[in-house]
Amino acid sequence: MNLVLRKIGNSVGVILPKEILDRFGLKEGDSLNLDTTEGILELRSSEDEFAHQVEIGRKFMDKYKVALQKLAE
Repeated sequence: MNLVLRKIGNSVGVILPKEILDRFGLKEGDSLNLDTTEGILELRSSEDEFAHQVEIGRKFMDKYKVALQKLAE
């Protein structure tokens, strides 16, 4: 899918097609996170990013469960 960069006020933005907004459950005012890796731009919804961070936290807590229980005493 090709998108065009457009001037929006003093900035430049990308207009996302309605089909993309609907597919990912996005609406005006939602927050997105932009990551760049090796020349690739990746947009993620903030909710996806939060879920990812929670999963990392759970894995950390599982890995160090005994140590965390000792610290909690």
